[in-house]
Amino acid sequence: MNLIYCCSVLLLLVLSPRDCQGGNILVLPIEGSHWINMDILLQALHSRGHNITIVCSSKSWYIKDKASYYNAYTVQVERSVDQKFITEIISSIIEFERGALPFVNFLHATVGMLGTFVDAHTNVGEFLSAILDDRELMTTIKDGKFDLVLTDPCWGYGVILAKYLNLPLVYNVRWVIAGEGHLAIAPSPLSYIPVTGSGNTDKMAFFQRVKNVILHIITQTQQQLVIKLVYQNLCDKYLGPDYDYNQLVLNADIWLMRVDFVFEFPRPTMPNVVYIGGFQCKPAQPLPEHLEEFVQSSGEHGVIIMSLGTFVSELPADITNEIAAAFAKLPQKVIWRHKGDRPATLGNNTLLVDWMPQNDLLGHPKMKLFVAHGGTNGVQEAIYHGVPVVGLPLFFDQYDNLLRLQERGGAKLLTTKTVDKDNNFLNAIQEVLNEPSYRMNMKRLSGLHRDQPMKPLDTALFWIEFVMRHKGAAHLRTESYRLPWYSYHSVDVFLFLAGAGLLVLLAIFIFIRWLYTAMCKYKVKRD
Repeated sequence: MNLIYCCSVLLLLVLSPRDCQGGNILVLPIEGSHWINMDILLQALHSRGHNITIVCSSKSWYIKDKASYYNAYTVQVERSVDQKFITEIISSIIEFERGALPFVNFLHATVGMLGTFVDAHTNVGEFLSAILDDRELMTTIKDGKFDLVLTDPCWGYGVILAKYLNLPLVYNVRWVIAGEGHLAIAPSPLSYIPVTGSGNTDKMAFFQRVKNVILHIITQTQQQLVIKLVYQNLCDKYLGPDYDYNQLVLNADIWLMRVDFVFEFPRPTMPNVVYIGGFQCKPAQPLPEHLEEFVQSSGEHGVIIMSLGTFVSELPADITNEIAAAFAKLPQKVIWRHKGDRPATLGNNTLLVDWMPQNDLLGHPKMKLFVAHGGTNGVQEAIYHGVPVVGLPLFFDQYDNLLRLQERGGAKLLTTKTVDKDNNFLNAIQEVLNEPSYRMNMKRLSGLHRDQPMKPLDTALFWIEFVMRHKGAAHLRTESYRLPWYSYHSVDVFLFLAGAGLLVLLAIFIFIRWLYTAMCKYKVKRD
Protein backbone atom coordinates (compact mmCIF):
# COMPACT_ATOMS: atom_id res chain seq x y z
CA MET A 1 0.00 0.00 0.00
CA ASN A 2 2.83 2.38 0.91
CA LEU A 3 4.59 1.57 -2.36
CA ILE A 4 1.45 2.41 -4.36
CA TYR A 5 1.05 5.66 -2.41
CA CYS A 6 4.68 6.68 -3.01
CA CYS A 7 4.41 5.92 -6.72
CA SER A 8 1.20 7.93 -6.96
CA VAL A 9 2.82 10.95 -5.26
CA LEU A 10 5.90 10.71 -7.51
CA LEU A 11 3.74 10.49 -10.64
CA LEU A 12 1.70 13.49 -9.48
CA LEU A 13 4.87 15.54 -8.95
CA VAL A 14 6.18 14.63 -12.40
CA LEU A 15 2.93 15.34 -14.25
CA SER A 16 1.77 18.44 -12.37
CA PRO A 17 2.52 21.73 -14.15
CA ARG A 18 5.31 23.86 -12.72
CA ASP A 19 5.29 27.62 -12.36
CA CYS A 20 8.53 27.90 -14.29
CA GLN A 21 10.01 25.17 -16.42
CA GLY A 22 13.68 25.32 -17.35
CA GLY A 23 14.35 27.47 -20.39
CA ASN A 24 17.25 28.01 -22.77
CA ILE A 25 18.87 31.42 -22.40
CA LEU A 26 21.47 32.86 -24.77
CA VAL A 27 23.73 35.42 -23.06
CA LEU A 28 25.98 38.04 -24.64
CA PRO A 29 27.90 39.55 -21.72
CA ILE A 30 30.46 42.32 -21.23
CA GLU A 31 33.82 42.13 -19.46
CA GLY A 32 34.95 43.61 -16.17
CA SER A 33 32.51 44.70 -13.48
CA HIS A 34 29.64 44.22 -15.94
CA TRP A 35 30.48 40.51 -16.06
CA ILE A 36 30.69 40.28 -12.25
CA ASN A 37 27.04 41.23 -11.81
CA MET A 38 25.89 39.32 -14.92
CA ASP A 39 27.63 36.23 -13.53
CA ILE A 40 25.58 36.45 -10.32
CA LEU A 41 22.39 36.58 -12.38
CA LEU A 42 23.46 33.57 -14.46
CA GLN A 43 24.23 31.47 -11.39
CA ALA A 44 20.78 32.28 -9.97
CA LEU A 45 19.10 31.37 -13.26
CA HIS A 46 21.00 28.08 -13.40
CA SER A 47 19.93 27.24 -9.84
CA ARG A 48 16.31 27.53 -11.01
CA GLY A 49 16.82 24.92 -13.72
CA HIS A 50 17.56 27.12 -16.75
CA ASN A 51 20.18 26.20 -19.35
CA ILE A 52 22.62 29.05 -19.87
CA THR A 53 24.77 29.49 -22.97
CA ILE A 54 27.13 32.44 -23.39
CA VAL A 55 28.96 33.73 -26.45
CA CYS A 56 32.37 35.15 -25.59
CA SER A 57 35.53 36.34 -27.30
CA SER A 58 38.73 34.31 -27.49
CA LYS A 59 40.42 37.32 -25.86
CA SER A 60 38.11 37.47 -22.84
CA TRP A 61 39.98 37.99 -19.58
CA TYR A 62 37.15 37.80 -17.04
CA ILE A 63 34.73 35.44 -18.77
CA LYS A 64 35.85 31.82 -18.64
CA ASP A 65 34.99 29.46 -21.49
CA LYS A 66 34.26 26.67 -19.01
CA ALA A 67 31.96 26.73 -16.00
CA SER A 68 29.64 24.34 -14.22
CA TYR A 69 26.58 26.53 -14.68
CA TYR A 70 26.85 27.59 -18.33
CA ASN A 71 28.01 26.41 -21.72
CA ALA A 72 30.16 28.73 -23.82
CA TYR A 73 30.70 29.37 -27.51
CA THR A 74 34.14 30.94 -27.87
CA VAL A 75 34.60 33.04 -31.01
CA GLN A 76 38.08 33.67 -32.39
CA VAL A 77 38.91 37.35 -32.90
CA GLU A 78 42.00 39.32 -33.91
CA ARG A 79 41.51 42.09 -31.35
CA SER A 80 39.21 42.93 -28.49
CA VAL A 81 38.35 45.47 -25.81
CA ASP A 82 40.66 43.68 -23.40
CA GLN A 83 42.22 44.50 -20.05
CA LYS A 84 45.22 46.25 -21.60
CA PHE A 85 42.96 48.45 -23.73
CA ILE A 86 40.89 49.53 -20.71
CA THR A 87 43.79 50.09 -18.30
CA GLU A 88 45.66 52.25 -20.84
CA ILE A 89 42.55 54.44 -21.24
CA ILE A 90 42.17 54.82 -17.47
CA SER A 91 45.86 55.67 -17.00
CA SER A 92 45.68 58.36 -19.68
CA ILE A 93 42.50 59.82 -18.13
CA ILE A 94 44.12 60.02 -14.67
CA GLU A 95 47.30 61.58 -16.04
CA PHE A 96 45.41 64.15 -18.10
CA GLU A 97 42.99 65.07 -15.32
CA ARG A 98 45.77 65.80 -12.84
CA GLY A 99 47.46 68.33 -15.15
CA ALA A 100 44.58 69.97 -16.99
CA LEU A 101 42.25 72.82 -16.21
CA PRO A 102 38.62 71.76 -15.60
CA PHE A 103 37.37 73.04 -18.98
CA VAL A 104 40.24 71.40 -20.86
CA ASN A 105 39.62 68.16 -18.98
CA PHE A 106 35.93 68.37 -19.91
CA LEU A 107 36.83 68.75 -23.61
CA HIS A 108 39.29 65.86 -23.40
CA ALA A 109 36.74 63.55 -21.77
CA THR A 110 33.96 64.41 -24.23
CA VAL A 111 35.70 65.21 -27.53
CA GLY A 112 39.32 64.09 -27.21
CA MET A 113 38.37 60.51 -26.33
CA LEU A 114 35.94 60.17 -29.24
CA GLY A 115 38.42 58.31 -31.46
CA THR A 116 39.14 55.78 -28.69
CA PHE A 117 35.42 55.41 -28.06
CA VAL A 118 34.72 54.64 -31.74
CA ASP A 119 37.66 52.23 -31.88
CA ALA A 120 36.33 50.28 -28.89
CA HIS A 121 32.93 49.80 -30.52
CA THR A 122 34.59 48.92 -33.83
CA ASN A 123 36.23 46.01 -31.99
CA VAL A 124 32.80 44.99 -30.71
CA GLY A 125 31.42 45.18 -34.26
CA GLU A 126 34.19 42.90 -35.50
CA PHE A 127 33.28 40.40 -32.78
CA LEU A 128 29.65 40.41 -33.94
CA SER A 129 30.73 39.90 -37.55
CA ALA A 130 32.86 36.95 -36.46
CA ILE A 131 29.77 35.43 -34.80
CA LEU A 132 27.39 35.97 -37.70
CA ASP A 133 29.90 34.93 -40.38
CA ASP A 134 30.56 31.61 -38.62
CA ARG A 135 27.91 29.47 -40.32
CA GLU A 136 28.59 26.43 -38.19
CA LEU A 137 28.19 28.45 -34.99
CA MET A 138 25.01 30.14 -36.21
CA THR A 139 23.52 26.76 -37.16
CA THR A 140 24.32 25.49 -33.66
CA ILE A 141 22.74 28.56 -32.05
CA LYS A 142 19.59 28.28 -34.18
CA ASP A 143 19.30 24.60 -33.35
CA GLY A 144 19.60 25.44 -29.65
CA LYS A 145 15.97 26.64 -29.60
CA PHE A 146 16.67 29.51 -27.22
CA ASP A 147 13.81 31.24 -25.43
CA LEU A 148 15.41 34.66 -25.13
CA VAL A 149 18.59 36.70 -25.38
CA LEU A 150 20.01 38.30 -22.22
CA THR A 151 22.58 41.02 -22.82
CA ASP A 152 24.08 44.28 -21.58
CA PRO A 153 23.39 46.96 -24.23
CA CYS A 154 26.47 48.98 -23.26
CA TRP A 155 27.99 47.08 -26.20
CA GLY A 156 25.57 46.88 -29.11
CA TYR A 157 26.16 43.42 -30.54
CA GLY A 158 23.54 41.58 -28.46
CA VAL A 159 20.77 43.83 -29.78
CA ILE A 160 21.51 42.93 -33.39
CA LEU A 161 21.99 39.21 -32.73
CA ALA A 162 18.65 39.00 -30.90
CA LYS A 163 16.87 40.51 -33.90
CA TYR A 164 18.78 38.24 -36.29
CA LEU A 165 17.50 35.24 -34.30
CA ASN A 166 14.02 36.80 -33.76
CA LEU A 167 14.18 36.13 -30.03
CA PRO A 168 12.73 38.11 -27.10
CA LEU A 169 15.32 40.47 -25.60
CA VAL A 170 16.05 41.28 -21.95
CA TYR A 171 18.64 43.81 -20.80
CA ASN A 172 20.83 43.74 -17.71
CA VAL A 173 21.42 47.46 -18.11
CA ARG A 174 22.75 50.73 -16.79
CA TRP A 175 24.27 52.19 -19.97
CA VAL A 176 23.34 52.21 -23.66
CA ILE A 177 26.53 52.87 -25.66
CA ALA A 178 27.27 56.49 -24.62
CA GLY A 179 24.48 57.36 -22.21
CA GLU A 180 22.51 56.26 -19.18
CA GLY A 181 19.72 53.83 -20.11
CA HIS A 182 16.86 56.02 -18.92
CA LEU A 183 17.81 58.73 -21.41
CA ALA A 184 17.15 56.29 -24.24
CA ILE A 185 13.79 54.90 -23.18
CA ALA A 186 12.04 57.31 -20.80
CA PRO A 187 11.08 61.01 -20.91
CA SER A 188 14.09 62.85 -19.49
CA PRO A 189 13.64 66.59 -18.81
CA LEU A 190 17.15 68.03 -18.63
CA SER A 191 15.98 70.67 -16.18
CA TYR A 192 16.18 68.19 -13.28
CA ILE A 193 17.71 64.99 -14.67
CA PRO A 194 21.53 65.26 -14.61
CA VAL A 195 23.48 63.83 -17.53
CA THR A 196 26.30 61.47 -16.55
CA GLY A 197 29.57 63.39 -16.43
CA SER A 198 27.94 66.73 -15.69
CA GLY A 199 28.61 66.58 -11.96
CA ASN A 200 25.09 67.90 -11.43
CA THR A 201 22.38 66.76 -9.05
CA ASP A 202 18.64 67.02 -9.60
CA LYS A 203 18.77 70.57 -8.18
CA MET A 204 20.44 72.69 -10.87
CA ALA A 205 21.05 76.43 -11.14
CA PHE A 206 20.81 78.11 -14.55
CA PHE A 207 24.40 77.58 -15.70
CA GLN A 208 24.35 74.00 -14.44
CA ARG A 209 21.33 73.42 -16.68
CA VAL A 210 23.27 75.02 -19.55
CA LYS A 211 26.14 72.58 -18.91
CA ASN A 212 23.66 69.71 -18.66
CA VAL A 213 22.13 70.48 -22.06
CA ILE A 214 25.53 70.95 -23.74
CA LEU A 215 26.82 67.64 -22.36
CA HIS A 216 23.62 65.88 -23.44
CA ILE A 217 24.08 67.17 -27.01
CA ILE A 218 27.71 66.00 -26.99
CA THR A 219 26.94 62.51 -25.66
CA GLN A 220 24.03 62.05 -28.04
CA THR A 221 26.26 63.13 -30.92
CA GLN A 222 28.88 60.61 -29.81
CA GLN A 223 26.26 57.88 -29.60
CA GLN A 224 24.77 58.59 -33.00
CA LEU A 225 28.25 58.73 -34.56
CA VAL A 226 29.11 55.30 -33.16
CA ILE A 227 25.76 53.93 -34.29
CA LYS A 228 26.26 55.29 -37.80
CA LEU A 229 29.88 54.15 -38.16
CA VAL A 230 29.52 50.74 -36.50
CA TYR A 231 26.12 49.37 -35.59
CA GLN A 232 23.92 50.71 -38.38
CA ASN A 233 26.37 49.32 -40.93
CA LEU A 234 26.06 45.92 -39.23
CA CYS A 235 22.27 46.19 -39.31
CA ASP A 236 22.35 46.98 -43.02
CA LYS A 237 24.69 44.06 -43.70
CA TYR A 238 23.04 41.33 -41.63
CA LEU A 239 19.41 42.45 -41.19
CA GLY A 240 18.75 44.60 -44.24
CA PRO A 241 18.41 48.35 -44.86
CA ASP A 242 14.90 48.55 -43.39
CA TYR A 243 16.10 48.14 -39.80
CA ASP A 244 17.08 51.15 -37.74
CA TYR A 245 19.47 50.33 -34.90
CA ASN A 246 18.00 53.02 -32.65
CA GLN A 247 14.60 51.34 -32.87
CA LEU A 248 16.09 47.89 -32.26
CA VAL A 249 17.65 49.09 -28.99
CA LEU A 250 14.30 50.39 -27.72
CA ASN A 251 12.48 47.23 -28.79
CA ALA A 252 13.75 45.18 -25.82
CA ASP A 253 11.02 43.50 -23.80
CA ILE A 254 12.38 44.16 -20.30
CA TRP A 255 15.07 46.54 -19.04
CA LEU A 256 16.51 45.20 -15.77
CA MET A 257 17.94 48.50 -14.47
CA ARG A 258 20.87 48.13 -12.07
CA VAL A 259 19.78 51.02 -9.83
CA ASP A 260 16.93 51.86 -7.50
CA PHE A 261 15.48 55.12 -6.23
CA VAL A 262 17.33 54.89 -2.94
CA PHE A 263 20.41 55.55 -5.08
CA GLU A 264 19.04 57.26 -8.19
CA PHE A 265 17.37 60.68 -8.32
CA PRO A 266 13.57 60.44 -8.88
CA ARG A 267 12.64 60.65 -12.56
CA PRO A 268 10.06 59.47 -15.13
CA THR A 269 10.26 55.83 -16.15
CA MET A 270 8.49 53.19 -18.27
CA PRO A 271 6.42 50.03 -17.53
CA ASN A 272 9.08 47.66 -18.92
CA VAL A 273 11.88 49.14 -16.79
CA VAL A 274 12.37 46.93 -13.72
CA TYR A 275 14.65 48.17 -10.93
CA ILE A 276 17.10 45.62 -9.53
CA GLY A 277 19.66 47.89 -7.86
CA GLY A 278 21.76 45.92 -5.38
CA PHE A 279 20.73 42.52 -6.74
CA GLN A 280 24.34 41.36 -6.36
CA CYS A 281 24.39 42.20 -2.62
CA LYS A 282 23.96 39.53 0.02
CA PRO A 283 24.56 38.99 3.74
CA ALA A 284 28.21 38.74 4.71
CA GLN A 285 29.84 35.33 4.93
CA PRO A 286 32.66 34.43 7.35
CA LEU A 287 36.05 35.80 6.30
CA PRO A 288 39.09 33.65 5.49
CA GLU A 289 41.03 32.92 8.66
CA HIS A 290 43.96 35.28 7.97
CA LEU A 291 41.63 38.20 7.19
CA GLU A 292 39.43 37.54 10.22
CA GLU A 293 42.51 37.51 12.44
CA PHE A 294 43.68 40.83 10.95
CA VAL A 295 40.23 42.40 11.33
CA GLN A 296 39.89 41.27 14.95
CA SER A 297 43.30 42.74 15.77
CA SER A 298 41.86 46.22 15.11
CA GLY A 299 40.14 46.22 18.48
CA GLU A 300 37.65 49.00 19.11
CA HIS A 301 39.02 51.15 16.27
CA GLY A 302 37.72 48.88 13.51
CA VAL A 303 38.74 48.43 9.88
CA ILE A 304 38.91 50.45 6.68
CA ILE A 305 38.98 48.83 3.25
CA MET A 306 40.11 50.40 -0.02
CA SER A 307 39.46 49.09 -3.54
CA LEU A 308 39.48 50.83 -6.90
CA GLY A 309 37.59 48.13 -8.74
CA THR A 310 38.35 45.61 -11.46
CA PHE A 311 40.07 47.90 -13.97
CA VAL A 312 42.58 49.78 -11.78
CA SER A 313 45.51 47.91 -10.27
CA GLU A 314 47.55 50.92 -9.14
CA LEU A 315 47.62 54.73 -9.03
CA PRO A 316 50.55 57.07 -9.78
CA ALA A 317 53.32 56.65 -7.20
CA ASP A 318 52.92 60.07 -5.57
CA ILE A 319 49.19 59.49 -4.96
CA THR A 320 49.86 55.97 -3.68
CA ASN A 321 52.46 57.22 -1.20
CA GLU A 322 50.16 60.01 0.01
CA ILE A 323 47.35 57.50 0.61
CA ALA A 324 49.68 55.05 2.38
CA ALA A 325 51.07 57.84 4.60
CA ALA A 326 47.54 58.92 5.54
CA PHE A 327 46.55 55.35 6.41
CA ALA A 328 49.67 55.01 8.58
CA LYS A 329 48.48 57.88 10.81
CA LEU A 330 45.16 56.20 11.61
CA PRO A 331 44.42 53.91 14.59
CA GLN A 332 42.25 51.69 12.36
CA LYS A 333 43.53 48.66 10.50
CA VAL A 334 43.41 48.99 6.69
CA ILE A 335 42.94 46.34 3.98
CA TRP A 336 43.97 47.76 0.61
CA ARG A 337 43.50 46.01 -2.75
CA HIS A 338 46.73 47.05 -4.45
CA LYS A 339 48.79 45.33 -7.16
CA GLY A 340 51.54 47.86 -7.84
CA ASP A 341 54.86 48.47 -6.13
CA ARG A 342 54.79 48.56 -2.35
CA PRO A 343 54.35 52.21 -1.25
CA ALA A 344 57.42 53.60 0.55
CA THR A 345 55.22 55.18 3.23
CA LEU A 346 53.18 52.07 4.04
CA GLY A 347 52.39 51.69 7.74
CA ASN A 348 52.26 48.55 9.88
CA ASN A 349 48.47 48.90 10.15
CA THR A 350 47.92 48.39 6.40
CA LEU A 351 47.56 45.03 4.65
CA LEU A 352 48.04 44.94 0.86
CA VAL A 353 46.07 42.24 -0.99
CA ASP A 354 45.58 41.24 -4.62
CA TRP A 355 41.92 40.41 -4.01
CA MET A 356 39.46 40.82 -1.17
CA PRO A 357 35.98 39.43 -0.38
CA GLN A 358 34.56 42.96 -0.58
CA ASN A 359 30.93 42.15 0.23
CA ASP A 360 31.91 40.05 3.26
CA LEU A 361 34.25 42.73 4.57
CA LEU A 362 31.65 45.47 4.14
CA GLY A 363 29.20 43.40 6.15
CA HIS A 364 31.63 42.75 9.01
CA PRO A 365 30.70 44.36 12.38
CA LYS A 366 34.12 46.04 12.62
CA MET A 367 33.86 47.79 9.25
CA LYS A 368 34.11 51.58 9.65
CA LEU A 369 34.79 53.04 6.20
CA PHE A 370 35.03 52.14 2.52
CA VAL A 371 37.48 54.02 0.27
CA ALA A 372 36.05 53.39 -3.18
CA HIS A 373 36.33 54.51 -6.80
CA GLY A 374 32.55 54.72 -7.18
CA GLY A 375 31.68 51.80 -9.43
CA THR A 376 28.00 50.86 -9.35
CA ASN A 377 28.63 47.47 -7.71
CA GLY A 378 30.72 48.90 -4.87
CA VAL A 379 28.32 51.77 -4.22
CA GLN A 380 25.36 49.40 -4.04
CA GLU A 381 27.21 47.10 -1.64
CA ALA A 382 28.09 50.09 0.58
CA ILE A 383 24.42 51.08 0.66
CA TYR A 384 23.30 47.52 1.40
CA HIS A 385 25.65 47.20 4.37
CA GLY A 386 25.30 50.83 5.52
CA VAL A 387 29.02 51.68 5.33
CA PRO A 388 30.05 55.34 4.75
CA VAL A 389 32.34 56.08 1.80
CA VAL A 390 35.30 58.27 0.93
CA GLY A 391 35.16 58.42 -2.85
CA LEU A 392 38.05 58.69 -5.28
CA PRO A 393 36.42 58.53 -8.75
CA LEU A 394 38.59 57.81 -11.77
CA PHE A 395 36.45 57.81 -14.92
CA PHE A 396 33.01 57.69 -16.57
CA ASP A 397 30.06 57.41 -14.14
CA GLN A 398 32.05 57.03 -10.93
CA TYR A 399 31.99 60.72 -9.94
CA ASP A 400 28.21 60.85 -10.50
CA ASN A 401 27.66 57.67 -8.47
CA LEU A 402 29.60 59.06 -5.53
CA LEU A 403 27.91 62.43 -5.90
CA ARG A 404 24.55 60.73 -5.29
CA LEU A 405 25.89 59.27 -2.04
CA GLN A 406 27.38 62.61 -1.03
CA GLU A 407 24.05 64.37 -1.69
CA ARG A 408 22.39 61.88 0.67
CA GLY A 409 25.00 62.52 3.36
CA GLY A 410 26.75 59.15 3.14
CA ALA A 411 30.03 59.98 1.38
CA LYS A 412 32.88 62.47 1.06
CA LEU A 413 34.11 63.06 -2.48
CA LEU A 414 37.71 63.69 -3.61
CA THR A 415 39.44 63.78 -7.01
CA THR A 416 42.79 62.50 -8.27
CA LYS A 417 43.79 66.13 -8.84
CA THR A 418 43.42 67.11 -5.18
CA VAL A 419 43.80 63.87 -3.22
CA ASP A 420 47.55 64.30 -2.64
CA LYS A 421 47.42 68.00 -1.64
CA ASP A 422 47.09 69.65 1.80
CA ASN A 423 46.32 66.38 3.61
CA ASN A 424 42.99 66.22 1.75
CA PHE A 425 42.84 62.44 1.87
CA LEU A 426 43.61 62.17 5.60
CA ASN A 427 41.19 64.99 6.44
CA ALA A 428 38.41 63.32 4.44
CA ILE A 429 39.00 59.98 6.17
CA GLN A 430 38.95 61.55 9.61
CA GLU A 431 35.85 63.61 8.86
CA VAL A 432 33.83 60.58 7.77
CA LEU A 433 35.11 58.48 10.69
CA ASN A 434 34.45 61.11 13.35
CA GLU A 435 31.20 62.67 12.11
CA PRO A 436 28.34 60.30 13.09
CA SER A 437 25.96 61.65 10.44
CA TYR A 438 27.79 59.80 7.64
CA ARG A 439 27.19 56.39 9.20
CA MET A 440 23.67 57.32 10.28
CA ASN A 441 22.76 58.40 6.74
CA MET A 442 24.17 55.22 5.23
CA LYS A 443 22.27 53.10 7.75
CA ARG A 444 19.11 54.98 6.77
CA LEU A 445 19.77 54.29 3.06
CA SER A 446 20.43 50.64 3.89
CA GLY A 447 17.08 50.38 5.66
CA LEU A 448 15.27 51.97 2.71
CA HIS A 449 17.01 49.69 0.22
CA ARG A 450 16.20 46.50 2.14
CA ASP A 451 12.54 47.41 2.77
CA GLN A 452 11.13 45.84 -0.42
CA PRO A 453 8.42 43.21 -1.04
CA MET A 454 10.86 41.13 -3.09
CA LYS A 455 14.63 40.89 -3.14
CA PRO A 456 16.07 42.61 -6.25
CA LEU A 457 17.56 39.33 -7.50
CA ASP A 458 14.20 37.57 -7.19
CA THR A 459 12.58 40.44 -9.09
CA ALA A 460 15.09 40.04 -11.90
CA LEU A 461 14.51 36.29 -12.09
CA PHE A 462 10.74 36.74 -12.13
CA TRP A 463 10.81 39.10 -15.10
CA ILE A 464 13.26 37.00 -17.10
CA GLU A 465 10.99 33.99 -16.59
CA PHE A 466 7.94 36.15 -17.36
CA VAL A 467 9.40 36.92 -20.80
CA MET A 468 10.07 33.22 -21.39
CA ARG A 469 6.55 32.22 -20.33
CA HIS A 470 4.84 34.80 -22.53
CA LYS A 471 7.33 34.88 -25.44
CA GLY A 472 8.05 38.54 -24.77
CA ALA A 473 6.43 41.50 -23.04
CA ALA A 474 5.15 43.59 -25.93
CA HIS A 475 2.24 44.93 -23.86
CA LEU A 476 4.73 46.83 -21.67
CA ARG A 477 6.60 48.48 -24.53
CA THR A 478 5.72 52.02 -25.51
CA GLU A 479 5.18 52.83 -29.17
CA SER A 480 7.01 56.15 -28.80
CA TYR A 481 10.17 54.80 -30.39
CA ARG A 482 8.31 54.30 -33.68
CA LEU A 483 7.43 57.99 -33.86
CA PRO A 484 9.65 60.50 -35.66
CA TRP A 485 11.01 63.24 -33.41
CA TYR A 486 8.54 65.85 -34.64
CA SER A 487 5.61 63.57 -33.80
CA TYR A 488 7.05 62.54 -30.42
CA HIS A 489 7.37 66.19 -29.40
CA SER A 490 4.06 67.11 -31.14
CA VAL A 491 5.82 69.69 -33.29
CA ASP A 492 3.49 68.84 -36.20
CA VAL A 493 0.44 69.25 -33.92
CA PHE A 494 1.63 72.63 -32.63
CA LEU A 495 2.29 73.80 -36.21
CA PHE A 496 -1.16 72.61 -37.28
CA LEU A 497 -2.86 74.34 -34.35
CA ALA A 498 -0.84 77.49 -34.91
CA GLY A 499 -1.77 77.42 -38.61
CA ALA A 500 -5.43 76.82 -37.79
CA GLY A 501 -5.34 79.67 -35.29
CA LEU A 502 -3.80 81.99 -37.85
CA LEU A 503 -6.47 81.01 -40.39
CA VAL A 504 -9.22 81.77 -37.86
CA LEU A 505 -7.62 85.16 -37.05
CA LEU A 506 -7.23 85.86 -40.75
CA ALA A 507 -10.88 84.95 -41.37
CA ILE A 508 -11.98 87.22 -38.51
CA PHE A 509 -9.79 90.03 -39.87
CA ILE A 510 -11.20 89.62 -43.38
CA PHE A 511 -14.76 89.52 -42.01
CA ILE A 512 -14.21 92.66 -39.91
CA ARG A 513 -12.62 94.42 -42.88
CA TRP A 514 -15.50 93.40 -45.14
CA LEU A 515 -18.01 94.53 -42.53
CA TYR A 516 -16.22 97.86 -42.12
CA THR A 517 -16.09 98.37 -45.91
CA ALA A 518 -19.77 97.50 -46.27
CA MET A 519 -20.77 99.90 -43.54
CA CYS A 520 -18.67 102.67 -45.07
CA LYS A 521 -20.33 102.11 -48.47
CA TYR A 522 -23.77 102.15 -46.85
CA LYS A 523 -22.96 105.41 -45.08
CA VAL A 524 -21.74 107.01 -48.32
CA LYS A 525 -24.94 106.03 -50.10
CA ARG A 526 -27.12 107.55 -47.37
CA ASP A 527 -25.11 110.76 -47.42
